[in-house]
Amino acid sequence: MNLIRCLHITNASEAIQQMKKVGVDPIGVKLMGGKTLNFNLKVEGIDPRTANLLKQELLSLGGDVAVDGRGLDCSANQTDALLMGTQKHFEKLILKLEQYPDLQLLGQSIKETLKNISKTNYSIRCRKRTLILGKRTLLMGVLNVTPDSFSDGGLFFDKEKAKAHGLRMVEEGADIIDIGGESTRPGSKPLELKEELRRVIPVIDSIAKEVDVPISIDTYKSTVAQRAIEAGAEIINDISGLNFDQSLAKVAAKEDTPLVLMHIRGTPETMQKDVHYDSLFSEILQYLKVSIQRAESAGLDPRQIIIDPGIGFGKTVEDNLLIIKNLFEFRILGKPILLGTSRKSFIGKILNTKVGDRLEGTLSSAAIGVLNGAHIIRSHDVLQTKKAIAVVDAIRLAGT
Repeated sequence: MNLIRCLHITNASEAIQQMKKVGVDPIGVKLMGGKTLNFNLKVEGIDPRTANLLKQELLSLGGDVAVDGRGLDCSANQTDALLMGTQKHFEKLILKLEQYPDLQLLGQSIKETLKNISKTNYSIRCRKRTLILGKRTLLMGVLNVTPDSFSDGGLFFDKEKAKAHGLRMVEEGADIIDIGGESTRPGSKPLELKEELRRVIPVIDSIAKEVDVPISIDTYKSTVAQRAIEAGAEIINDISGLNFDQSLAKVAAKEDTPLVLMHIRGTPETMQKDVHYDSLFSEILQYLKVSIQRAESAGLDPRQIIIDPGIGFGKTVEDNLLIIKNLFEFRILGKPILLGTSRKSFIGKILNTKVGDRLEGTLSSAAIGVLNGAHIIRSHDVLQTKKAIAVVDAIRLAGT
């Protein structure tokens, strides 16, 4: 009896590798490469007539489009459409859409989406070095210079303790040190600019003189970001995705500094009140798209942008789990992905544990995040997380 295997092929290189194992010649590999990858692209809020045209064209190519009944009979003003096909089907569909003047933009959007989905490796330029993302998952160590952060508030509020912890995280294998002076735990109020500067600048200045790894400044304030860069920081990590201070984009552009754009619902003070999304992924993706546009419009090199879906920042437990489970959806933005689940409350609610007893949950969520496309993991527990993601990377890259 013949053995039949079901292969899990997620990218073009895996497809090529499998065809070579079968013995396909180079010409055949080139011709069939696009037929091995299947995509389900959801197009939201389009005219029903467009949805029907897409269905007609994709059916003719061997694919299909799922549309609800009101979309099929054009009784609705707008409809969503689920486009199903191989990469080859979509490449041919894009060519067909070029024949329709009103649909050329949609064709270009599909083309850009396929390009972004296929991209797995990135690089960002810091002052001292260029960080390669995608080969090995990078680890961002958390250093809160605060008296009231949810996890380690007060532990490193003293400058010398903060410095010692930062140096220890580097020794344990952190690729980036993320320093923040304002607590953004649920319910927290904004910190005065002067106090935030007083907390973080001396620590950044002190650590930057002794380490080679990049320092990230965790702030949404443009003045803090500018002063931090002058003190030695090389990355800006903005929890608001440029929604609290849009001048931050100008600082990043002027200094050519990598910028992390995170999604947040509301503000830290309000984000966990009446949490509701009509469409979780659509709303987060749209938010991040706007953030990216703001950064690029300010002159920041598109290659210097990192995105973060914002685990715990205005999300329910179920929202957080869905984001981690479906993290690959954020690939459509064409940017490297940062994921921060460390010690967060959704882990505590699942395990019924306090902040200090969430290591296993943190490591589990980080591991799944890496398998689903995270390029950078942000964690308080550097030594343990470093070991965990090393194993995950070995599994993820096995056979490549």
